[in-house]
Amino acid sequence: MEAHDLGVIPLEHMKRSSINIINEFKSILEIAKIIRAQSPTIVHAVAIKPVIYAALSRWIFNVPLIVAALGGLGTIFIDDGLKSRLFKPIVKTLFRLLLNGPNSKVILQNKNDVAVLTQMCGLQADNVVLIPGAGVDIEHYPKKPILNDPPVVMLASRMIWPKGIQEFVDAAIMVKKKRMVRFVLVGRQDSENPLSVPEELLQKWNQDGVVEWWGHQTNMADVLSQATLVCLPTYYGEGMPKILLEAMSMGRPIITTDTPGCRELVADGLTGVCVGKRNALSLSDAIDMLLSHPEQLPVMGSNARLMVETKYGVKGVIDQTLQLYSLSLPLGELRHIG
Repeated sequence: MEAHDLGVIPLEHMKRSSINIINEFKSILEIAKIIRAQSPTIVHAVAIKPVIYAALSRWIFNVPLIVAALGGLGTIFIDDGLKSRLFKPIVKTLFRLLLNGPNSKVILQNKNDVAVLTQMCGLQADNVVLIPGAGVDIEHYPKKPILNDPPVVMLASRMIWPKGIQEFVDAAIMVKKKRMVRFVLVGRQDSENPLSVPEELLQKWNQDGVVEWWGHQTNMADVLSQATLVCLPTYYGEGMPKILLEAMSMGRPIITTDTPGCRELVADGLTGVCVGKRNALSLSDAIDMLLSHPEQLPVMGSNARLMVETKYGVKGVIDQTLQLYSLSLPLGELRHIG
């Protein structure tokens, strides 16, 4: 980090799913204190809560430019629970008030999210920038041969229900009645999220042989190289799932849901298959169909790799983001703080 003139300032009070008023007020003060001390020219905030808190501080201290990056709209715009019903109107109002200034830019990853924030939240179209996906480093995720003995069907994400965990497990039960195949869950149990899959259930599935749970992994290139297919049967508010881009970069066909940010990656069935949301039968049929035609998997994988190379490489995302920064001051004058 120091070699690239980057500094890190830890946030003590920020908790992703907290609704404790005192703790949230401390988080706002903490961010405001950092912004006042650093006097940044640009504040680049990521995810809904940091965006709102940084935008509040930005107005107080007159920061020239705020870039608000929303990788997806998460559960607050899709969940019908009490928490979402209470906070959705507040979030929409704060977005409209804080992010409609002349020097505000909001990065979104799919056209549906653009429509939601411009139509439902009242953001001005000129303030919204569509940059599909967070990009993938195609050299770090190189194309690798697909292994089929036995095939491995993988879902890698946080272990929260809206990622389609239950549907994946149900599909595993159905497909394994027909053929020899391994189903693998990769990712940590997310204790901060109320929609988290209980760890004891993940352990039980693993012990019973329903699916394998590999937990949190750090070298995802090595992990994905072991997959035959990569699934993400999500009904979460995705932007454009990075795990699918990484899998495609490694030449893996994908199976995902017909939802914004996911359907764009399944080009007319050339790179994989779209299935219905919350539909384990549709998912199991798609998995069984692809595994029944192993000769087609490398073709789909090659198509997936080509799509990532031409549309979703990380360099393009960086270039577009730096263009937003240049609205504030010449790029040569930028100083990286954290």
